[in-house]
Amino acid sequence: MKKSLLMIVFLASMSWCKAQSKNPDSISKAIESRSKAIGHGGNNEIKINLFYAVLAIPEITYERIIEDNMGAGISVAIGATNENVFGSRINYIITPHYRLYFGNKKANGFFIEGNAGVISYKEYDYASLAYTSYPAGYNYTLPEINYTSFGLGAAAGAKFLTRNGFLGEAYLGLGRVFSSKNNAIEAYPRFGLTIGKRF
Repeated sequence: MKKSLLMIVFLASMSWCKAQSKNPDSISKAIESRSKAIGHGGNNEIKINLFYAVLAIPEITYERIIEDNMGAGISVAIGATNENVFGSRINYIITPHYRLYFGNKKANGFFIEGNAGVISYKEYDYASLAYTSYPAGYNYTLPEINYTSFGLGAAAGAKFLTRNGFLGEAYLGLGRVFSSKNNAIEAYPRFGLTIGKRF
């Protein structure tokens, strides 16, 4: 009776030890697969550009991850000040872009970007002074005219993701404007320090 009881206890402890030896591997694999999935499984990103916010033209960006190494998105910046930014008073800047990523993880690490720019800005109409005469001491204000210009540009930067899907980006680039009125805007900068979330 004692021998059979000892044999049962021995066999149970052996099976328990065997289960324990397999269990750490399965747990570590589960943790690893979960950590890879968290923050890297989504295909949509929303980001805010902190640099543009400081310049009083807040910019928000949506990016869609097409493949593990590429994404397409659109950035929209709205002019919140009447001061000159980038050479003129900006109404808005719309920047569709396409990115190629070179990191080991999904849409992460170093990237290069091709973009287009649609820039709406205000300029004073100085030409109206040539056809109008005002009496001395007359207080007048120049009318403002809205213009829209188009351009193409490129940028390079890096993206960093956390396990819970938050991200940060830093990038720098430049675009050439092709249809600016009186060469008011010849180029548009493409730079940012952004924070956001992948989902």
